Amino acid sequence: MDKKDIYEHLAKIYLDASSKRNKKTKAYPPVFKNPFFISITIVFVVTILLFIVTGRNRSVFTDLNQNKPVNYELALVLQPDIVKINFNFESVKEEIYSINLNKLNLARFKALAFSIRKANYENKIILKLEFINTVNQRSETYINDMPSYKWQDCRINLAEFKDISDWSKMLNLSFIVGEKNTDKKNGIVYIDNVRLLR
Repeated sequence: MDKKDIYEHLAKIYLDASSKRNKKTKAYPPVFKNPFFISITIVFVVTILLFIVTGRNRSVFTDLNQNKPVNYELALVLQPDIVKINFNFESVKEEIYSINLNKLNLARFKALAFSIRKANYENKIILKLEFINTVNQRSETYINDMPSYKWQDCRINLAEFKDISDWSKMLNLSFIVGEKNTDKKNGIVYIDNVRLLR
């Protein structure tokens, strides 16, 4: 065997070994380099994380009155938009904004929550809240120290409406500004995101 044959034999062995190595890498690419596998893995991980996050009882917002967590996931929204109570006591004694509850069963709810503010810093306003049910039971409570220029989140336990014994068929919820409960003849109260919490 001469030198030429030896070189050809060694080259053949080398080329066969390198072609086998290339076939293996082409047939079995590393998993982390496969874009399809990466996208499926990302979708799977994101889905699991969303399931975990949405399945938990999240209480990320805090009630400013009582520093208790307010759980917005378990809320029934009665009025999502901003309500403007523009009062002028030259001609009337009180200004009322009512939400028709249409015989709604509120027995499973524990609190009423909403955001509130007044337009004028100088106005001293006490806001009256009143529930009425189908058997004409009425109960009221009051909100004092209303902020101006900044929204305040209020939470009132339904147990504070002591004169209502049956919450199964409710007629309406009213927000009332009366002449006796303000020091000025006119002004504006804003109410937003009225909801019931379990």
